[in-house]
Amino acid sequence: MRITILILAFLLLIAVESNQASVSMNPETVEVAARARREALMKEQEKEQDRVERQKQLPAITSIFARHTTRERASRLAYLCYETTIDTPFRPIDLAELALAETGGHSLSNNAVSSEGAMGVWQLMPARAKSHGFKPSDMQKDEKCAAAAVKELKAKLEMASGNLQKAKRLYCGTGPQAREYEQKTKRFRKAIMAKMGQTLPANLINS
Repeated sequence: MRITILILAFLLLIAVESNQASVSMNPETVEVAARARREALMKEQEKEQDRVERQKQLPAITSIFARHTTRERASRLAYLCYETTIDTPFRPIDLAELALAETGGHSLSNNAVSSEGAMGVWQLMPARAKSHGFKPSDMQKDEKCAAAAVKELKAKLEMASGNLQKAKRLYCGTGPQAREYEQKTKRFRKAIMAKMGQTLPANLINS
């Protein structure tokens, strides 16, 4: 009886292994696996290309920042623009132009406070800082202010239905002052891109 059971178990094992082998050799299965590998490779290549393109912006951002603050602080803030925008819809230049528009005239100071009460390099209002999980005093810490600015810009991007230029306008507020800030961001973007040997897209020049 035991011998019979062992023989049946052995035959069952062979049948299972044979079935697995046939499945693994199935052309459709092979193609699906190959397609998945290709897609994964393409995603990695795109991610690496994005990283390289983002890093290329750092020297130009640092150079423009250095016109408004010390070289050391310029380099640090530029890296924050890079680091904080990783895995977001934004690039370092997006955060950089907002910083320059908001506090470029105040040495990109972390202690900058507007007449309305907006704080930090990226000028977050206390209520907006709280809405993103930060204390108002956190806005005087560059890392936290940058993180809050990215969250705020994401919120504005949703309001703008994915239109980044409109999101930046909303970030700066409403009315004539917001329009003025929008023109500032374009000028700073143009300056950064010029340092990179690029030009501002035509659709942004007259918008």
